[in-house]
Amino acid sequence: MPKLALLGGEKLHQGGWPEWPMVTESDVARVAEVARSGLWGLGGTAIDEFQRRWAEYCGAKHCVCVNCGTAALELALRSVGVGAGDEVIIPAYTFIATASAVIHVGAVPVFADIGPDSFLLDPKAVAEALTGKTKAIIPVHIGGSPCDMDAFNALAREHGLFVIEDAAQAHGAIYKGRKVGALGHAGCFSFQSSKNLSGGEGGAVCTNDDRVGEVAWSLHNCGRTRPGARFEEDRLGHNMRMSQFTAAILLGGLERLEEQSGQRAANAAYLDRRLSNIPGITPARLAPGGERSAYHLYMLKYDAQACDGLPRDRFAGAVQAEGIPLHGGYAPLYRTLAGLRDCQPDQCPLACQFHGREMDYSQVELPVTEQVCAQSLWLPQNVLLGTQQDMDDIAAAMLKVRENVGELKQAAAARN
Repeated sequence: MPKLALLGGEKLHQGGWPEWPMVTESDVARVAEVARSGLWGLGGTAIDEFQRRWAEYCGAKHCVCVNCGTAALELALRSVGVGAGDEVIIPAYTFIATASAVIHVGAVPVFADIGPDSFLLDPKAVAEALTGKTKAIIPVHIGGSPCDMDAFNALAREHGLFVIEDAAQAHGAIYKGRKVGALGHAGCFSFQSSKNLSGGEGGAVCTNDDRVGEVAWSLHNCGRTRPGARFEEDRLGHNMRMSQFTAAILLGGLERLEEQSGQRAANAAYLDRRLSNIPGITPARLAPGGERSAYHLYMLKYDAQACDGLPRDRFAGAVQAEGIPLHGGYAPLYRTLAGLRDCQPDQCPLACQFHGREMDYSQVELPVTEQVCAQSLWLPQNVLLGTQQDMDDIAAAMLKVRENVGELKQAAAARN
């Protein structure tokens, strides 16, 4: 009889996983209160309350809430003055919004490599990618793991650059005793459905810079300036405003965030220990200064050579069949951009330059990024809200597949 569930054996993890997003009766009551008020946008109180509480949580003087995380990134870039022809250094191991926000303000994404153990933007690679056109750096706290912010801030001071944290996945992550999101010139969050703090959609820009905070508020609110009359606009802004309904949901989630963050971190530490004895499976490590990941993703590196040559996706599929939601990670973002019609060299409206030559993202290749993309595996954050037995099941499922690689290879050979 086969042992692996993928081949007809018994599934190891028989239960479910914590549902996400979580909803309580108090969340429903807050939304109902907004609905009854009739103040669903301007004039309501939920947005102001959430902005105040989120700024306090992140250690920021200012918070501007917007309609999505991508808008937050674009707003932050515009607020520090990034525009046409500027270069912004980003990692390629990230969601497309990190690059698309740069392109939407007329600037050029320049990719730098990542650390092989942390999966995070490498400060040394960023230093090598600097040119006279570089205006900003966007360290991405991927999976919720804090970047080495001291290193990026030092580069920014030396070269007169802006640092914008992409903290879309990093709610509650801690770097050297401080929450991420207010460690550079601005920090950007997403509150999309899958995020650790979810409002369905939504985003925020946090900053300790008074000018950046004021410009961000103005740009997100149609170009208005405080105080001012309703139709007094002195900037070309956007309507990026959040709804009161979203803020009401976020207020409830914020009450639970710290407890959930602690539970994710504790389960991740336990899982690290359980996986340490399985050849070929290596959890991602914190970068220097990182104290707590938000664990929006529990990230792993899979070594096929240590598993008798079994391809990563075949390993992941076998673990999934055991009831564990394990999936592959990102592809290099420069490949994604190379496939977009309006970013190909003969069609791109930007005068894209990359180290002095016309940008062709199909020619970019970063060796560590390529390796991590080929080897990485993810577990979603709600899994880490499970029990210790759930963590044991995750480790047991990976070990089960690892010890029965021959069964998978025999099945593949039989099909061929």
